[in-house]
Amino acid sequence: MWETSTRLLRLLSLLQTRRDWSGGELAERLEITVRTVRRDIDRLRDLGYPVLATAGTAGYRLGAGADLPPLLLDDDEAVAVAMGLRTAAGGSITGIEETSVRALAKLEQVLPSRLSHRINALQSVTVPMANTGPTVDPSTLTAIAAACRDSLRLRFDYRTHDGTTSIRTTEPHRLVHAGRRWYLIGWDTDREDWRTYRVDRLAPRTPTGPRFTPRTPPDPDLSGYTSRAISTSAYRYQARFTLYVSAETAAERISPTTAALEPIDEHSCTLRAGSNSLDELAIYVTTKGFDFQVHEPPELVEHIKTLAARLTSATDQHHGRVETAERGGHEQAGAQYRRRTR
Repeated sequence: MWETSTRLLRLLSLLQTRRDWSGGELAERLEITVRTVRRDIDRLRDLGYPVLATAGTAGYRLGAGADLPPLLLDDDEAVAVAMGLRTAAGGSITGIEETSVRALAKLEQVLPSRLSHRINALQSVTVPMANTGPTVDPSTLTAIAAACRDSLRLRFDYRTHDGTTSIRTTEPHRLVHAGRRWYLIGWDTDREDWRTYRVDRLAPRTPTGPRFTPRTPPDPDLSGYTSRAISTSAYRYQARFTLYVSAETAAERISPTTAALEPIDEHSCTLRAGSNSLDELAIYVTTKGFDFQVHEPPELVEHIKTLAARLTSATDQHHGRVETAERGGHEQAGAQYRRRTR
């Protein structure tokens, strides 16, 4: 049985290295008969590998199937795939960050230690051209992803925005990627509530565990929930505006890490943002360049009215000074003209 299993793996590896193989070539490489090759091909098909027969040459080709079967990678290929997934997880390719982390967690679970050392060494000497924000160690992402996948409690050291560090214990639910940042949504067992954590501020502790029964998430829309949690809920003032542009247009200028957008119709959307400063909220929405209406909180409504009156008064005073100066200039010029013509 062991010889058969080993032979099947060698056969699969050969089929993955080139497009077409004849039965005789495979038999020669594996040192078996052509009849045994045919039996082994049937075994691979039973395992879900779509091995196609090529007409006229009694040959074989590994084709595409309905599902992706396991792949055999040599050492260099495994290192290349892992490095590519780590790069993609960092946000270099928009839209595949979260799936890259899931794939990376699966791959690193089965990597031999010698390859893990090679990958870590290569990562340590690789410097990106630009660093536009906080970075997250890929090993931290894969550790969190594995805990989410296996429903294992996760303990970690967490640093808040003011620099305070504490130990948190969570039932991790999902990783959410936003721009250059990663967030963990999890049930905080000490606070008995859902929390959102910035992954660049946490350091996992080992070992993980014990297992837990996954809870119903706080919101079916985890992306929107995360956006509200990090941009609105944590602040003293939580503002709601109507922007008179579509949500798609607003999203070109408004990051989900600073505010949450909800479409109303094709010409308007709701903007929710938070801050500890009314001035900051007023400046934030005004400088986006969209027409808007402010709804709440009441303090912000009144504050924007006061700012609008102050700005209007400032421009009115400016125009008044200009008009006065112009009248004075005209009068002075007239007096000079009258003196010259006497």
